[in-house]
Amino acid sequence: YIGFIMKKTILRLVRLIFGLFLYALGIVITIKANIGYSPWDAFHSGISNTIDITMGIASIMTGLVIIMIAAIMGEKIGIGTILNMFLIGIFFDMINNSYLIPTTDNFIIGIGSMMIGLFVIAFASYFYIGSGFGAGPRDSLMVSLSRKTKFPIGVCRSAIEVFVVIIGYFLGGMVGIGTVLATFAIGICVQIVFGILKFDVTKVKHETLKDTYLALFFNENI
Repeated sequence: YIGFIMKKTILRLVRLIFGLFLYALGIVITIKANIGYSPWDAFHSGISNTIDITMGIASIMTGLVIIMIAAIMGEKIGIGTILNMFLIGIFFDMINNSYLIPTTDNFIIGIGSMMIGLFVIAFASYFYIGSGFGAGPRDSLMVSLSRKTKFPIGVCRSAIEVFVVIIGYFLGGMVGIGTVLATFAIGICVQIVFGILKFDVTKVKHETLKDTYLALFFNENI
């Protein structure tokens, strides 16, 4: 029984890390589409250009600030929240610097690449969220804002993304038709993928850091 709990937790960690790698891959594909970055990536690229760091490091720094804000607002932090902050940025720089994903120079192909990237992100969300190790920094912020303001999740998400796009634009981030496409199409892609896989995100029970610690080292089945 003890071994079963340990094995189950480790397999979930593998699922989480695989999902975060896919997420980073999806981000690189959308960026290489060359028709405008998604809202958060436009923000990260603006920071990257302003203080001369990689987009991956900008993503990690942003995630750290958001985690602190979400924690102050009362959100529970899980190992998935922490690994999301670090690994997506690290994986992004690894994949982006490998030059394995070519940059498109055709608008129509760019739209196709953007959609492929968004579907990859949707599949990544299935693996990452399904691991049950806690929401990512940006998702935690969205939930916190919704809880505090009583506004619907969709309204809070849109408000946050409009805010980061505006800042990203003024910092020199790449904003274009792809930004608009990503903002509206990602929800559709996620809905399609979750529907095909029959994945109900509302039934996922997320662990806090304490829950995971107890499961790994004291074999407590949370």
